[in-house]
Amino acid sequence: MHVKIAGAPISWGVSEVPGWGFQMSPDRVLAEMNSLGLTATEFGPEGFLPTDPNQKAAFLAGHKIRAIGGFYPILLHDPTNDPIPAVTAELDSYEAAGAEVLVLAASTGIDGYNDARPALTEAQWKIMFENLFKVAEIAKQRGVKAVVHPHVGTLIETRADIEQVLAGTTIGFCLDTGHMLIGGTDPVQFSKDHSDRIQHSHLKDVNLQVAEKVRSGQLSYYEAVKQGLYTPLGQGDVDVRSIIKNLIAANYQGWFTLEQDNVVDSDPAAGSGPVSDASQSVQFINKVASEFAA
Repeated sequence: MHVKIAGAPISWGVSEVPGWGFQMSPDRVLAEMNSLGLTATEFGPEGFLPTDPNQKAAFLAGHKIRAIGGFYPILLHDPTNDPIPAVTAELDSYEAAGAEVLVLAASTGIDGYNDARPALTEAQWKIMFENLFKVAEIAKQRGVKAVVHPHVGTLIETRADIEQVLAGTTIGFCLDTGHMLIGGTDPVQFSKDHSDRIQHSHLKDVNLQVAEKVRSGQLSYYEAVKQGLYTPLGQGDVDVRSIIKNLIAANYQGWFTLEQDNVVDSDPAAGSGPVSDASQSVQFINKVASEFAA
């Protein structure tokens, strides 16, 4: 059974967060993805790839990698901020590169992923829902699916947040197995109960001992990532095998994206570093797909 597996630059430590470790070069990251048999990637943060949409598309094509879309933090709850102009500009790159999924994170408006989130009023939730609808419609007009990404340190993080979005919108979800778990949502149960809303996935496996320290406030998210919050797929405490099988059984047509947040201290030696974990994760996904087919 063939499943679509994609990479994401954050698995190589490339992040939009200021001060997030050593940033590996796009040439090396894409070459290592290619070495694993990956033919698609998320864009990564602003500045990782060329800014001009056509140059960005050409750069990816030169590495024989297609774009599937990317993670896009955006302010959605503030009545003084109109997200549509920024989204419209972002979608120019999607159109040029043939990308198909806009992965939205509901930014707090503060740089980074902050442990102390503001509590939204009913009016602010309403504004967020209206903006999610507008963004999804604008994206659809450009042939792109907009999905919402529950994420630690954003305004859609906890189980209660997710239930608000499920009830208040029809937008699709990016099933991020790590961020959902840390936020208190069982990703296995979500993959059963809401498979009709899942249009993209970020696969992570989690060291629950480290995750509990994030939940309790003992560790910041960044420090937790540095201390091994995420493991290669199949080696942590999330039942990623069941999640993959649940999605395949539900006729999921989206990508299985290796999006395992990583912090790299320095440029790794050739053949070492993030590519090793990514290789193990690719093998795991293919093994699970084969088990399902059997």
